[in-house]
Amino acid sequence: MSITSTVSTDGNQLTINVSGRFDFSSLQLFRNAYENQSVQPKSYIVDLKDSDYLDSSALGMLLALRDHAGGDSANIRIVNCNPDVKKILVITKLDELFTVE
Repeated sequence: MSITSTVSTDGNQLTINVSGRFDFSSLQLFRNAYENQSVQPKSYIVDLKDSDYLDSSALGMLLALRDHAGGDSANIRIVNCNPDVKKILVITKLDELFTVE
């Protein structure tokens, strides 16, 4: 499991890449990926291309990111979900709070 983040050259977008299991053991790494930035991005991408599992802790982490990014006005896209992960986001209605691609 690893989590990395990359800020766009203009500082407006932060991409967080999650590899492996996205679960409680990822909490501090995920939080550090967006809290320890020198700029406040306008948009966020959570790339789950290399992650095939998420649990309820991961859902909570996504909601914490949303709060950090501005709540209802947050611009967060969750991309490259496998079908099982996307199904969880739909069942929990998080696809209504995030753009899921």
